[in-house]
Amino acid sequence: MTTADSPVRALPRTSDNTLLAEARTGTRVEFRGVVKDYGTTRVLHDFSLDIAPGEFVSLLGPSGCGKTTALRVLAGLEPSSGGAVVLGGRDVSTVPTNKRDIGMVFQSYSLFPHLRVVDNVAFGLRRRRVRMPEASSRAHDALALVGLDHLAGRFPHELSGGQQQRVALARALVTEPRVLLLDEPLSALDAKVRVQLRDEIRRIQLRLGITTVFVTHDQEEALAVSDRIAVMNAGRIEQVGSPEDLYLRPASPEVAAFVGVSSVVPGMVRGGRVHIGSQDLSPQIATADGEVDVFVRPENVRLVVAGGIAATVQESTFLGSYRRTLVRTDDGALLTVQHAAGERVDYDDLVRIAFADVPVVTRPRSR
Repeated sequence: MTTADSPVRALPRTSDNTLLAEARTGTRVEFRGVVKDYGTTRVLHDFSLDIAPGEFVSLLGPSGCGKTTALRVLAGLEPSSGGAVVLGGRDVSTVPTNKRDIGMVFQSYSLFPHLRVVDNVAFGLRRRRVRMPEASSRAHDALALVGLDHLAGRFPHELSGGQQQRVALARALVTEPRVLLLDEPLSALDAKVRVQLRDEIRRIQLRLGITTVFVTHDQEEALAVSDRIAVMNAGRIEQVGSPEDLYLRPASPEVAAFVGVSSVVPGMVRGGRVHIGSQDLSPQIATADGEVDVFVRPENVRLVVAGGIAATVQESTFLGSYRRTLVRTDDGALLTVQHAAGERVDYDDLVRIAFADVPVVTRPRSR
């Protein structure tokens, strides 16, 4: 989808009329204290986010956290109840969708079944009264960008799901919008196609230099393609940062629990250190003394021959280059250990585990 009455610019091309792999300056996107209410229910609370020109930012969070609502407010498909949406320095909060110059790709492909692929892609251009020869040429260029120019003459029902989503992406890009919005565009695809199209979207975004906002509940997708990620919870942003920052330095237990895999085990904070059994670690954030839950990443737990903590293997899963093994300690805590594939263990084996001395996230233990 592209907004209907926005300015139409041609995608950059080389002398042989193929798309030019040149990055362009993108558009800054700002949410300034945006509030969204549905009746008496507030779904966005003082939502503020500054997205740099040409940046790829993902809104990540569980269902119902407000991420799609934020995207729809940005697109103009939902009016905000307060705050401002700013594109390129201009407040567009009251500007209709068809004047915002954005492209949007939805979870559903929304292709016209009676139109051939090239005509689906050219549809927005034709609505803008671009002449047929030029609209067709641009549509072919956009299809070439997503690797589907050879299927321009087919109908949507003759394409796979991944191919149909590529057509939807080409249709969103053909008018060269200032901002590209992606609302869980990969969720209907199988795992292998998802990875391929995910990487394709990132490659295209980097080539075109277009500011992109990507909504997903899939942390792996967000970690793989984003410059920055905004982790959302209950209509608020918990943390914004690079994938590395969010994974290695989560700012809250909610972020640690949602981004990546963590085991949650009981511990005790004493004198500024976190004690788990016979081991003590440093906390990510200074915490008052007392009982806590500790979030531990699988790669920060290892199998050892001596010392450490005694545990019993509950299950072990082979994942190609490594294994993940679930163990139960003598006090009943369950932990996932990531270790070399050659370190084979079986159900009910007695093992010993130790923790890498890296800062851990904690939260006070609920009683």
